[in-house]
Amino acid sequence: MLKSKLCEQLGIEFPLFAFSHCRDVVVEVSKAGGFGCLGATGHTPESLEIELQWIDHHIDNKPYGVDILVPTGFHNKEEAARAKDIEAAIPPGHRAYVESLLKKHKIDTNNLWDNKIGDNHGDNMREVGAAPILDVALAHPRCQMLVNALGVPPEFMREKAKSAGVLVGALAGAKEHAIKHAEAGVDVVIVSGTEAGGHCGEISTMVVLPEVIRALEPYGDIPVLAAGGIATGRQMAAAMTMGAAGAWCGSVWLTTAEAETLPTVKQKMLTATSRHTVRSRSRTGKPTRQLRSAWTDAWAQENAPQPLPMPLQGLISEPALGRISKLSESGHEGAKALATYWVGQAVGLMNEPTTSKQVVYDFMEDFGLAIERVSGLIGKN
Repeated sequence: MLKSKLCEQLGIEFPLFAFSHCRDVVVEVSKAGGFGCLGATGHTPESLEIELQWIDHHIDNKPYGVDILVPTGFHNKEEAARAKDIEAAIPPGHRAYVESLLKKHKIDTNNLWDNKIGDNHGDNMREVGAAPILDVALAHPRCQMLVNALGVPPEFMREKAKSAGVLVGALAGAKEHAIKHAEAGVDVVIVSGTEAGGHCGEISTMVVLPEVIRALEPYGDIPVLAAGGIATGRQMAAAMTMGAAGAWCGSVWLTTAEAETLPTVKQKMLTATSRHTVRSRSRTGKPTRQLRSAWTDAWAQENAPQPLPMPLQGLISEPALGRISKLSESGHEGAKALATYWVGQAVGLMNEPTTSKQVVYDFMEDFGLAIERVSGLIGKN
């Protein structure tokens, strides 16, 4: 076990934190000595309970975490917008643009919008929906950390976690965000640079990490995890020499055998370089880094409509991307061109098929070699 306060708090050997929507990745990382964190956005309390029961059964009593998404500005809205109001907020031209894009790539658009928006849409982003999910997570003793992926963790989340003796983490893409987390009493701040996959800011990890660490000094010893573009142990070592308590990684697991990534997209990632990602609002309405494809290119065209704010953009992108994903697996060339997924610039370092356990072991070995190199640079008097 590394001499780390966070490792001691969580009972882990190595402060490599794995964000994944795949329960198998979570289990394998925790069993290998790291800390797996399951992305629970999109789960119902019932489906999350099934996932966590499976994790508990396979994780050999190791700790893990659960990540949710309750954006600032959503959680304090007591009532969800009614379905008819949400529908009315989506301009017809946006749906027409999606349909034209699919037709251009020879994809049938019949019944594309058949799944109607329910009156409970977006409940997971408010206390009414998020609180039951947190209750499910906290009922599992090996769940040792809750993370809010976007914004300051709301008070109800912090209170529930504190009562259960569970750490609360939150992602930050700028020092201003990190300070708000510290003022709210967050236990772990995850600093994510623009290189990161998924929702990300504009500042590189190399700049924003020391900036945040310095800004948080007046708030005491708050562990900071480095995220964004990290796919090797030497990068993790570099971050920790700057003051990070460990690394938070999401992209590096996407090309493992256990990952949920579709084979078509996984193959794209294995052959991609670091230049093959783009920061785009085309999927959720907020800037997310994803694999560049004909989908992201289309939304960057001058004649394209401006992506809608969250959560409206997701209501027109996900039905289309769901259809694209299914068709791409059958070899449909148009769908393969459009297929995309969240991934960071570290994709350029993810060139070989591997397993989650092996990624952890590779990190450990590379980390050790990097620390030896740094130690060798220190001359003896």
